[in-house]
Amino acid sequence: MSLQSDIDDLWQQYRTDDVDADSAETADLDVLEEFLAALEAGEIRAAENDGGTGPDAWSVNEWVKQGILLNFGLRHTEPREYGDVRYHDVLPLRDTDDLADRGTRNTPDGTTIRRGAYLGEDCIMMSPSFVNVGAYVGDGTLVDSCDTVGSCAQIGEGVKLGANTLIGGVLEPVEDAPVIVEDGVSLGAGCRVTSGFVVGENSIVGENTLLTPRIPVYDLVEEEVLYGELPAERRAFTRFVESSLGDHDLFAGGAYKPAVVALDVEEDTIDATRREEALRD
Repeated sequence: MSLQSDIDDLWQQYRTDDVDADSAETADLDVLEEFLAALEAGEIRAAENDGGTGPDAWSVNEWVKQGILLNFGLRHTEPREYGDVRYHDVLPLRDTDDLADRGTRNTPDGTTIRRGAYLGEDCIMMSPSFVNVGAYVGDGTLVDSCDTVGSCAQIGEGVKLGANTLIGGVLEPVEDAPVIVEDGVSLGAGCRVTSGFVVGENSIVGENTLLTPRIPVYDLVEEEVLYGELPAERRAFTRFVESSLGDHDLFAGGAYKPAVVALDVEEDTIDATRREEALRD
C-alpha cells in the first residue's frame, strides 16, 4: 500500500471511532512517523502548484491535511524536553541535523521548528520564530524575528518574511486551502496573511498590511476588485475606504474600513527589497 492509502485508511478508522490515541497500535504510529518524515523531506505537501500563478494554479492535498490531524488525534500529549526546557505536546520538535547539508541555518534561543515542517536549501530562520507542522518553506527564504509560519502554509523560494509577520495556518475543516506565498515575494514587517490568501509571485507588500479574503484588493493595474488574492508582480499597501457604517448615528465623523491597493512594481522598489547576498556567505 502507498503512504496515501495508509493515511486514508487510518482516517476512515479515526472518523468512525475505530481507532484513537488509546487504541492506536505500533503499526499505526509507524505510518504517522513515515508521514512526518515525508513532509520534512519535501516529498509530500499540503498543497502543490499545478503550473502558473494565482489561486487556480494550486491544488490542496486533503489527505496530507488529514495525516496531520491524525498526528493529533492518535497521539497523547506527553512531557518533552528540548535543551533545558521542559514542555508538553503531542509532537516533539523537528530534528534539524539535515539543515546544515542544505546550507540552511536557524539562530539559537528561540527558533522553533515543529515536526512535519519542511525547510529548503539556503534558508535563514532568525530567533524568535516558529514554523508549524505541515508548513513548506522554499529555498533561499528568510524567516525573520518574531515570525510565525502556520500549519500547512506554503512559502515559495526567495521569499522575505519581514519581522513580526504572521502567516496563518489551517487544519480544520480539512477542505480549506492553506495560505500560499509564491516565489520572490517580499512581505514588510508586521504583515498578516490569513485564511487561504494567495500572494502572487514577485509581489512586494508594505509594512503592517493585512491580507485576508475578507478585505478587498483594489488592483489598479487591471482595474478590478479582488478577494483572497494579490496578483503577481504588484506593490501593495493598506488604505482606508468609506464604510456603509458611516451613515450610523454613532459615526458622526464618518466610518472607514481597511482595503489593499495594488500597483505595478517599480524598479526602485525592487532594488530596496533585493536580497542581501552577504547574509548568505
